[in-house]
Amino acid sequence: MGKIINRTYSYTFLIPAGIIYFVFFLLPTVMSLFFSMTWWSLTDWKFIGLENFKTFLTEPSLNIGFKNTIIYAVVTCCLKVVLGLLLGVFLSSKLKTVGFIRSMVFFPTLLSTIAIGMAFMMMMHPTQGLINIALKTVGIVGPDWLGDSKIALLSVALVDVWKGVGMATVIFIAGIMSIPTDYYEALMIDGGNGFHKFWNIILPLSRPAMNSVIILAFIGGLRSFDLIWAMTKGGPGFSTDLIASIIYKQYQAGFYGLSTAGNVILFLLVSALAFPLYAYLNKREVDL
Repeated sequence: MGKIINRTYSYTFLIPAGIIYFVFFLLPTVMSLFFSMTWWSLTDWKFIGLENFKTFLTEPSLNIGFKNTIIYAVVTCCLKVVLGLLLGVFLSSKLKTVGFIRSMVFFPTLLSTIAIGMAFMMMMHPTQGLINIALKTVGIVGPDWLGDSKIALLSVALVDVWKGVGMATVIFIAGIMSIPTDYYEALMIDGGNGFHKFWNIILPLSRPAMNSVIILAFIGGLRSFDLIWAMTKGGPGFSTDLIASIIYKQYQAGFYGLSTAGNVILFLLVSALAFPLYAYLNKREVDL
């Protein structure tokens, strides 16, 4: 027998990726943890221990921000999953215009979040906005979408869903299209209808795609900032303030160490909620 050639690659090939990972992830993470325990400016710093965390956690608006963040993440996640699944089922059919409709559904995902926020802020104006003008033509008095503290957060959440449902739809389409056609043929032989096809085949076998959408949408909702800031800046009052917008307001006020501590708290919050959810969804997927 000929000599077996060892084709194992050297670990030195991992060095470029390791350097990038260290510079852009590990180093900023360690620096954030350090500077969250300091009072610092662009030219000076002073170590103060956990004072920034104590101050941030006793912020009067933090309870509102925490509640709004959870509500926002849950609402946007649920709507993206439901609408994405329904659109995915519809756009997996053999329509003649399916390609055009898919591109139209996905198009908002490509747009700038700030641009979308500014556009919808004008469209949701209580008197001059396009939405209320359209409602007025059919005899409906539209609300103050962004000025009413009771519905402002939901209004922004609906815009977020409009922008992000395209990505969820694409993921669902990929999951549905990967289902073997043998299942559909067996269902037809057994006399199943469209509802049976959705409930007994598409819904359970698209679980991996659904898990991906849930995780991505939930984490995105917890970290959301740019759309809120473009549309309401946390107002009216603190009714649409999220943890991320509270952090930014602290940064604007010059409390850099305090805002860094807020970022660390937000990171821990996202990790504490996302990892158990990921483990639970994976366990259900394995059990299935």
